[in-house]
Amino acid sequence: MALDPSQLVSIIEEKVSKIHTTHLDVSFNEIVDMYENSELNISPEFQRLFRWSNGKQSRFIESLILEMPVPPIYVIELEDGKYELIDGLQRISTYLHLRGKLVGAQHNNIEDYDKLVLTDCDVIEELNDFSFDDLPTAYQIRLKRSFIRMEVIRKESNNLIRYHMFKRLNTGGEGLEDQELRNCTIRILNESFPNFLNLIVENLNFQETTNNISDAKTLNAYKQELILRFFAFKNLRDSYTHDIADFLDNYMERVSLPETDDNHLPFDYSNEQRIFEKTFKTLNVALASKAFGQASKNFDSIQENFSIYQYESITLALQEVLDKIDPDNAQHISLIRDGLMSTKLDPAFKTITTGGGKNTKNKLNERIEYVSNVLRGIDFG
Repeated sequence: MALDPSQLVSIIEEKVSKIHTTHLDVSFNEIVDMYENSELNISPEFQRLFRWSNGKQSRFIESLILEMPVPPIYVIELEDGKYELIDGLQRISTYLHLRGKLVGAQHNNIEDYDKLVLTDCDVIEELNDFSFDDLPTAYQIRLKRSFIRMEVIRKESNNLIRYHMFKRLNTGGEGLEDQELRNCTIRILNESFPNFLNLIVENLNFQETTNNISDAKTLNAYKQELILRFFAFKNLRDSYTHDIADFLDNYMERVSLPETDDNHLPFDYSNEQRIFEKTFKTLNVALASKAFGQASKNFDSIQENFSIYQYESITLALQEVLDKIDPDNAQHISLIRDGLMSTKLDPAFKTITTGGGKNTKNKLNERIEYVSNVLRGIDFG
């Protein structure tokens, strides 16, 4: 044991001193007012994750009518005194949907300002098919005056502590994908990197080489995760062990930390964007939607599908020769195309880029090196 108990107490108390909280009991009517007046911010990156079904929304409203207790929500106090929601999205969005105030939802096919029609209520089944406007006035007022506890993380709290609080509160939430949570939580530290991911994900060459990814995955920020993987493995592969989620969390956190923090990782946005764009332009011109596709069963053609293992190995191996390539040079592109096609049609390469159990560091390095050996042998003149 490296520390004696008194040292541990000092460390814990020092961390506790960086957390400043308070709480308020607010009515749902006040929450609507705060939302409409931009005093309660549900950022677009967060709000689009509203996932409750109409049935689950309806049962929450039923709980309010029945005056059942509901869990608290958590907000961060911003510098201007406004609040940003960090936990309670499903409950707050449900009430806003009921009142026809919700904008920006994407997952439930909810149009802006739609009004929830209750369904699947199981205690008061008679509520089904009612909207807020259809309810008796007494119950409209009851819903407006229903209170919820709002826990406030004060603006004086340390940003890193606020970030970790957000991350813990939202872990295991409403079926969110890892990258969706990263895009939300990391903004407490720094908005630059998630904004950067959202910018370059629209790159035409990247989109065309990944157009075989399903709409559902795209909506769940999978393409932003692919870009994060590219940069994390390109810049910090030596630190990777086997847990990809923790590795990506760590990379995104370290890039987003203040430069004064010892754990901060420098990230040259301009140069990294240039590398990203050249990488995917080269691959799009060479192979287009087959860039990350696998060989057919008979090894006589390349399929238009998407393999994450091929994505990692090809994009990262390409970095070794990227400076030698001119993506506007037809001869260079022909050489890249021939090299990658021969690699993809090699049964040995398909073996190391299919199946499970290939997320280990050794397996990752093996498949990258396999492609690197081919590309290093090309004479670009």
